[in-house]
Amino acid sequence: MQLADLLRSDAVRVLGGCSSKKRLFHDLGAVAESAYGLDPTTVIDALIEREGLGPTGVGHGIALPHARLKEIDSVRGVFLRLEKPLNFDSVDRQPVDLVFALLAPEEAGVEHLKALALVSRTMRNEDICNKLRVNANPATLHTLLTERESSQAA
Repeated sequence: MQLADLLRSDAVRVLGGCSSKKRLFHDLGAVAESAYGLDPTTVIDALIEREGLGPTGVGHGIALPHARLKEIDSVRGVFLRLEKPLNFDSVDRQPVDLVFALLAPEEAGVEHLKALALVSRTMRNEDICNKLRVNANPATLHTLLTERESSQAA
């Protein structure tokens, strides 16, 4: 599994400002609708429900919200870079500016966990995160997220 399999280029966006975690979930739902044809309300509700179990802000300005949906048959990703960091109740209490959301099929046990581990490993790479933070072009962001593993595979 590679990030390029999970993340389409049109599922990467830069947001100027986001006023709340709930608003962020609405933005994630809108991107999931435009990139994957998913119902935004279903995506929003699933993300909010999962967040209710515990915050998905993992620290260092990164959030990895995720949810399971009946409507999809493979794991899908949405990446947002926030120009203005957002309070996300992260474990280190730092605001979040990099958000990688994962949407998985309801029955995708191992596949979902592998995808979450892959995203987590990628987002723990300080060099990648620094490059993501200084670029505002969605195509460049997508390339930064997906090129490293492609070059390692070669």
